[in-house]
Amino acid sequence: MITTELLILNFEEIRRRSILLWESIPTDFYTWRPDKGAMTSREMVRHVLESEHLYHVIMSRGGMIGDYVSPWTNMPYTTIRDELEFAKYFREDFLSAIQGFNPGELETIIIFREDVGQISNLGKYLLKVAYHEAVHAGQLLSYLRTLGIDRPLIWD
Repeated sequence: MITTELLILNFEEIRRRSILLWESIPTDFYTWRPDKGAMTSREMVRHVLESEHLYHVIMSRGGMIGDYVSPWTNMPYTTIRDELEFAKYFREDFLSAIQGFNPGELETIIIFREDVGQISNLGKYLLKVAYHEAVHAGQLLSYLRTLGIDRPLIWD
């Protein structure tokens, strides 16, 4: 297996587990948050989906956000399934872009995030992108635990 295949496998495995988790959130709790400063459950799901698209844009621009306008801007919240369906095209485009890199490019392409003072080669940057989704999965698991809602088995 080459490096890009492993990266994609990691992204797909994280998303598979996220979907199990996201679909276990009862609709009555979509707007619940542990405190005023936290995201609601549905905001967190959208944040993960939207951020992946933003990370793809940043990757394509070598680290610059520029004049980015999110496709989710002004889009009303719907169901988790609708959010996933909307994000499907962007997800496929992102994974396709990763497939287009060779192992050397993962080492030599530098992503400089001036806005946050972060410099990484492309391979490391992509691992950080995957980690972002995994962290939010952990947050949502804690939301469900706090609410006393059964959590799905995502550790298969």
